[in-house]
Amino acid sequence: SYTEDLQAEWAAEYPDEADELRLWTKVQDEAEGYAADWHYGESLILDAYFVEYAQDLAEDIGAVPKDLTWPASYIDWDAGADALMGDYTSIEVDGLTYWTR
Repeated sequence: SYTEDLQAEWAAEYPDEADELRLWTKVQDEAEGYAADWHYGESLILDAYFVEYAQDLAEDIGAVPKDLTWPASYIDWDAGADALMGDYTSIEVDGLTYWTR
């Protein structure tokens, strides 16, 4: 296909980045089936960063203050992230888990 030909040309010119291109192509192929707005910009969060993502999201939408003074500094962010995951779909690519919606 045209896309595969372009990827092969790119990989030949940039062999050091070819593995990364293959990884992100796999991620895209998997994620676009689950995220309706994938081509317009959709969140993609590596599982290891989901708790930090949940905290940043809560701060960005004004659900908690950004300075996180008491009592907000005692939020169980692991539990909050677990609850938020219910709105996301997990995808597995090359042994890594990503979350998208």
